[in-house]
Amino acid sequence: MGNVVHKLTQNEIQNLMSKIQFETSNLPQGMKARTKHQNTTINIYNSGKVMFQGKSAETVALQLLPNDASATPTASTKPSTNVSSTIKYNSHNCIGSDEAGSGDYFGPLTVCAAYVSEKNAQVLKTLGVDDSKKLTDTKIVEIAEQLITFIPHSLLTLDNVKYNERQKMGWSQVKMKAVLHNEAIKNVTQKIEIEDLDYIVIDQFAKREVYQHYALSELPFPKKTKFETKGESKSLAIAAASIISRYAFVKHMDHITRQINMDVPKGASNKVDLFAAKVIQKYGIGKLDAISKKHFKNRDKALALIDKKYN
Repeated sequence: MGNVVHKLTQNEIQNLMSKIQFETSNLPQGMKARTKHQNTTINIYNSGKVMFQGKSAETVALQLLPNDASATPTASTKPSTNVSSTIKYNSHNCIGSDEAGSGDYFGPLTVCAAYVSEKNAQVLKTLGVDDSKKLTDTKIVEIAEQLITFIPHSLLTLDNVKYNERQKMGWSQVKMKAVLHNEAIKNVTQKIEIEDLDYIVIDQFAKREVYQHYALSELPFPKKTKFETKGESKSLAIAAASIISRYAFVKHMDHITRQINMDVPKGASNKVDLFAAKVIQKYGIGKLDAISKKHFKNRDKALALIDKKYN
């Protein structure tokens, strides 16, 4: 299936929507309108980007859009890949997996696995998919809300209550991540044609044997599975998974902010210690534990700050 992405002005989008009937209600976040025309799916995003999907994507785009609209067809173009990886993952059909929230005291642990075909690789480049560490949270939300509409993926969230329960049972964070990564990957394999899958690429947080020990179940396709350090720069599938998992983490943090009516800081710095102390003062230690990872040192530091203030 071919994919073409165009960046349009608001006037060009209005002109497009005047030509054919679009659905504008009950849409995924980040999407302005969508329709199916001549066996081609057309998605218009709030960012101004329009994606045409189908065998006749390029032809339909040429029919409906002005000649000077900027476009990136993906029928035959192969994107460049990071030379540090011995495998050019972006020239293959890959499932990539990554996580977010593991280094943050507040908020859940989120893990995503995403399938990116060779044909969709250039589309992701056009949408701005990159290492999520290089992107602002605003940009991550914008890109993720586009990706989730057409990229086969599985997103798993271990909220703070469940996270703390597993940790109390003796689960290390590595074990939590291994279990979630493996489950997310298995979920994605159920959504794609397996014969089209070339590689499964995991952003490495542990050596292969450690991952296999903790995963609780077999790797779906061990011979196709690779582990890569700094995987976001080597595989667009990992980069997409990184963005979606970070998007979920950001949304959960926004929810916590609304819940306690305080802007929750990310990370695990001294600023976080001070904020945790404020949460204890306002809501109590039970509330703090319900929105944070109890085994982080920030908890003890916050309690020490409270003790110092009143003693």
